[in-house]
Amino acid sequence: MSRIIIFFFCFLTHSILAQTLLKPDAVFDGNDMHKNWVVLVEGNTISYAGKLSSIKLPKGTQEIELNGMTLLPGIIEGHSHLLLHPYNETSWNDQVLKESHVERSIRGAVHAKKSLMAGVTTMRDLGSEGAGYSDVYLKQSIEKNIIEGPRLLVAGPAIVATGAYGPKGFHDGVKVPLGAEEASGEDETVRTVRRQLGNGADFIKIYADYRWRAGEPSNPTFSQKEMKAMVDAAKSAGRYAVAHASTPEGMKRATLAGVETIEHGDGGTLETFKLMKEKRVALCPTLAAGDAISQYRGWKKGLQPDPERIRKKKSTFKLALQSGVTIVFGGDVGVFSHGENYKELELMVAYGMQPIDALRAATSGNSGIFHLDQLGNIKKGFLADIIAVKGNPVQNISNMEMVQFVMKDGVIVKNK
Repeated sequence: MSRIIIFFFCFLTHSILAQTLLKPDAVFDGNDMHKNWVVLVEGNTISYAGKLSSIKLPKGTQEIELNGMTLLPGIIEGHSHLLLHPYNETSWNDQVLKESHVERSIRGAVHAKKSLMAGVTTMRDLGSEGAGYSDVYLKQSIEKNIIEGPRLLVAGPAIVATGAYGPKGFHDGVKVPLGAEEASGEDETVRTVRRQLGNGADFIKIYADYRWRAGEPSNPTFSQKEMKAMVDAAKSAGRYAVAHASTPEGMKRATLAGVETIEHGDGGTLETFKLMKEKRVALCPTLAAGDAISQYRGWKKGLQPDPERIRKKKSTFKLALQSGVTIVFGGDVGVFSHGENYKELELMVAYGMQPIDALRAATSGNSGIFHLDQLGNIKKGFLADIIAVKGNPVQNISNMEMVQFVMKDGVIVKNK
């Protein structure tokens, strides 16, 4: 019996510590591009990244040729909604009101696998949009290997000011499920933060502004004191808060309250972005969501002039780049199809960002902002979340559409 135990232990140890050498044309390590590099993975950890001539391979190393490809850290998606699907398929209102939590969770499992196959090995989900804590349960299902998907950081239901969110348009005798959890006043908002963290949220999403009535422009929702109270409650629990904000005042309040990222920022001014930079608050511009919604509303991209929404977004993104504020990669995927996360990278470049800076944002940049100390880089000691794409994405960012190889936590989940 003892010999069987020893044999099993040796077999298990060998399986865990299996060595794999990845041999692409080039390696983007999260910061710079390197020609003629190889990457050695042992177990779930990167043990070497550099020239082949500078390493002695362990006996039994498996070698994988990735000819004509560039190796990159796994993409870290900064703004997603696994429990939503494109609004041209089903409107947001109908998803919240007519699709059960069970249906939405099943969709979420499908979306998670699509994201992983597209090279997204880590994903920050910015709210369940009316599906309670289904995002928490999706995360747990991935961690238990019940379903395939990226590592998840989830916000739970998100927090809105009482009366400010939807679905709307019903008389006062009709109570409908809302897309987020309502709260008002410092005491209630703090209780809501604590309840959401206790129920499994990794961070808190706050709506700093929104449309009070359908068709109206956005206006601030929470007061400065309410915002500060929520941020402080999250920080006290060792977590952090982010803010949906698109107006200068909403962005200002969120920044001064101490959120770590501002989502959207459509109406940001140069002054606002400079304040964010000063306070070390990053911007997640979600360019792809606005692009998709404009097309859903009839814009024939490439055949018609840019609508006002797109012109404004291009202008504010240029101001953000000019200010030097840190840019988060995150497209609000779910508004558009899961697995097409690369669209945000393409638009970041089309709107004025250098391709290598966009790639940094999607890897080492997001890892730093999201406190993921062992991800986002191809370096010794980092976790082996690694992807490969055809060609060189610094020369053509659209190559990020062609993901051929995906390794998550040292396990190969895709190898065309």
